[in-house]
Amino acid sequence: MSVILCFGDSNTHGTPPMRTVGEYARFGADVRWPSRMARALGWELVEEGLPGRTAHIADPVMGAHMDGCEGLKIALQSHGPIDWLVIMLGTNDAKARFGASAEAITGGIAALLDIAQSPEMQTRHGKFRVLLICPPPAMEGVGPIADQFYGAHHRGLELPGLYKHLAQARGVAFLDAGQVIAVSPQDGVHFDAPSHAALAKAVADALRAEV
Repeated sequence: MSVILCFGDSNTHGTPPMRTVGEYARFGADVRWPSRMARALGWELVEEGLPGRTAHIADPVMGAHMDGCEGLKIALQSHGPIDWLVIMLGTNDAKARFGASAEAITGGIAALLDIAQSPEMQTRHGKFRVLLICPPPAMEGVGPIADQFYGAHHRGLELPGLYKHLAQARGVAFLDAGQVIAVSPQDGVHFDAPSHAALAKAVADALRAEV
C-alpha cells in the first residue's frame, strides 16, 4: 500500500470557514480532502496540516513554528517511509503583515522542495515523489479575518503560473486547486465541505495519472 503525506495549513487540517475570530473547529475525516483522497486511492495517509503554517516565514504573531521549512523537516523525520508528499501552502504567506510578493512566496515553496528532494530525505524514505498544489486565491473584504489578508487576492492570482513553472523545473507533479475549487465567501480563506470533496477527487485523479 502506498503511503502519502499531506503537508499544508488549515485547509489541509480541515478548518471550516470561520464565523468569529479565534474559534477552533475541524471537519471530520469523512469531509477533509486528504482523508477522502486517500480512501479513494486505497492509500495510507499521514496528515500534517497546521493552521497558520507558511511556506518559509516565521510568523511574529502566531509563532516561529509556523515556518513550513522547519515543519517539513520534522514531518519527514517523524513519518515514513512515504511514497508521495503533497504540499499545499502559500495562502498564509500572502498575509498583509509579511509583505511577501508572489515571487517570494514561490521562493518559499522552492525551499520546501529543496528539503523534500534532498539526498538525506530521499534516502531516508527510499525515494518519494512530490505533488505541488497551488491553493486558490484568498477573497478579500469578507469574514472575521479579512484584515489579515489585505492584498492577498492579487498575489494569489499570480501564484499558479509561478508554481507551475517551479514544478516543471524541479520535476514534480502540479495541480492548480483554483481551477477546481474556490475559497468560501464566509471567511475568504477556507474551503467548505463540497470544496473538500471536489479537491479530494482532483488530487486523487492527478495522482492516478502519475502512477
